[in-house]
Amino acid sequence: MKQIGRTFLTGFATVVPIALTIYLIYWLSVTSESALGAIFRYLLPDGWYRPGMGLAAGVLLVLLVGMLMHAWVVRRLFAFGENLLYRIPLIRSVYGSIRDLINLFSRDQKDALHQTVVIRVGNMRLIGFVTRSDLSTFPEEIGAPEDIAVYLPMSYMIGGYLIIVPRSDVQPIDMSVEDALRFILTAGIAGAKGMPGE
Repeated sequence: MKQIGRTFLTGFATVVPIALTIYLIYWLSVTSESALGAIFRYLLPDGWYRPGMGLAAGVLLVLLVGMLMHAWVVRRLFAFGENLLYRIPLIRSVYGSIRDLINLFSRDQKDALHQTVVIRVGNMRLIGFVTRSDLSTFPEEIGAPEDIAVYLPMSYMIGGYLIIVPRSDVQPIDMSVEDALRFILTAGIAGAKGMPGE
């Protein structure tokens, strides 16, 4: 029975991430097709609508928004709208958490987290990422010239802590940002290559 249980858990750990990924893609596709497809059915003459037009419009819409975000005016308008959202208590918490999580895994953010490091606290070791190695543009109360900013993400949670520590207290490690994030966010369950137990 123990062998069967271990085999089942191995299969479960393999199937569930794949199934959830497929379901998320399916849900996004169906939602996009349903919402935007209804608009096409309303606007287009009878017989012109084809299944998939809503999904294609959703992809194009996301690409268009991405292109527009390169314009200074659009970025300013978006920042203004975002500031309004951050003033609404419940929406601020939900929106801020989702945005922080997405930003953490975006390419730009991973480029910002440019070094994986270990910080020793007594007998413990905390894994983090250097987010800023120069604090000279900030008030001196935030950090001395020899200090750096290190982000410590939390396992299975949205968020983390930003700490300012002396550069001498930080030990760089040979681990990519992707592998370190996977290791931290799964509380050490995922190995270096993302498979349980590796």
